[in-house]
Amino acid sequence: MTTQTRTSPRSGPQSGPQSDTPPRSQLPPATPRVPAQARSAGPLRVPDLAVWPRSAQFAADGGDMLVGGVRLAELADRHGTPTYVLDEAEVRHRSRAYRAAFPDTDVYYAAKAFLCRALVHWIEEEGLGLDVCSAGELELAAAAGFPAERMVLHGNAKSPDDLRAALRLGVGRIVIDSTSEIVRLAAQVPRGSRQKVLLRVAPGIAAGGHEKVRTGTLDQKFGLALPDGSAQHAVGRVLAQPRLELVGLHCHLGSQITSPKPYLSAVRRLVGLLARVRDQYGAVLPELNLGGGHGVAYRPGDEELDVRALAPRMRAELMESCAANGLPAPRLAIEPGRAVTGPAGVALYRVVTVKRGPGERTYVAVDGGMSDNPRPALYGERYAPRLIGRRPESGPRPVTVVGRHCEAGDVLARDVPLPGDIRPGDLLALPVAGAYHLSMASAYNMVGRPPVVAVADGRARLLVRRESLADLARRDVGL
Repeated sequence: MTTQTRTSPRSGPQSGPQSDTPPRSQLPPATPRVPAQARSAGPLRVPDLAVWPRSAQFAADGGDMLVGGVRLAELADRHGTPTYVLDEAEVRHRSRAYRAAFPDTDVYYAAKAFLCRALVHWIEEEGLGLDVCSAGELELAAAAGFPAERMVLHGNAKSPDDLRAALRLGVGRIVIDSTSEIVRLAAQVPRGSRQKVLLRVAPGIAAGGHEKVRTGTLDQKFGLALPDGSAQHAVGRVLAQPRLELVGLHCHLGSQITSPKPYLSAVRRLVGLLARVRDQYGAVLPELNLGGGHGVAYRPGDEELDVRALAPRMRAELMESCAANGLPAPRLAIEPGRAVTGPAGVALYRVVTVKRGPGERTYVAVDGGMSDNPRPALYGERYAPRLIGRRPESGPRPVTVVGRHCEAGDVLARDVPLPGDIRPGDLLALPVAGAYHLSMASAYNMVGRPPVVAVADGRARLLVRRESLADLARRDVGL
């Protein structure tokens, strides 16, 4: 793999040569190196794997699935369950697809979706920047060698440690989220230095798949309101700080957005604010960051954001709005997270019990649950798990896949079709598990977090080991 040219602090994360890899819908099916035992069986790519990594294949010898040329059942046997599998090629393909669709835009990967040291290297090698939200994410990325000048620090309540780490390491941009943060940040910038900042704006746009993830509205914790003049007033306060260099505006509308329309509305409203800033303060801001929230499909037939359609429409709207306001077009930035790593991940679980309740409902309990994937409980997200490792002996019937935890809300997939002969010991694979699963995981019921295994070209390697009971016990120093 050829490493992309590194970028300078001034040019942002995409100053290296642009990849000619097309977006996912234009890429041919992957042809990974397949282990010998599977090669003889003739793995086949079947049409209902749309939400799985593009390398996903079924082996014709017994219902097992391969991702990145590696049998998932073998990974479960080797690493235990639950285990998270991350397809390196899928992450790289999606990173390149963003760079191809947005050639003149700074693309920052949103680390909150999932972060580990190996992923930091992949993101850097593919020429993306990194959007971090804490000193922890920042320090991990820096320790892995990611250039701090290609990072953006977010957070509605950044701690003193967050800001100190950002300034010490030389983060490229800090996004100011409140007026109280302006003076606090300026006071920490070393004398004689200037920190580049963006101001986060709440444009009053409702967008996103669930009300809990709509962050562009006015009645929520992020940013400064646009309609009442709060954002415009905050601009003046930032410009008055000699140690802060205001380089642009930022907004993030929410998550799981599947239509370009909210982003086009955001462009119009923020360009309007840029014009007012010029008129009131005489400052022409050169950057506009429109955040992420790009929706992906979790089940076959779900809608997802068409990035190839979004890019030209966003650019056209920016040019038209700027021309109407007599402004030069600022440099765009976006921050996809889920859309880069989500579809690259697969979660593996082992069935523990099968309980047939009153009526027709069947509960299939697995050895993981809300401790490693809280999204169904938080947002009602629905998944499409599959039986792997053996051929089913009966047709599908609706079942509810539940976790192991002592919570009625610990449900991973409700009323999904699985073989009627499903039994304890079977393996289930859950697609689109590469974002907001392990990054939001907990040790509820003192259950350690699962490992992460990368697959590529028929090989597997451990990226993050399983959290053990000894790990959990070492934190308890009460006696």
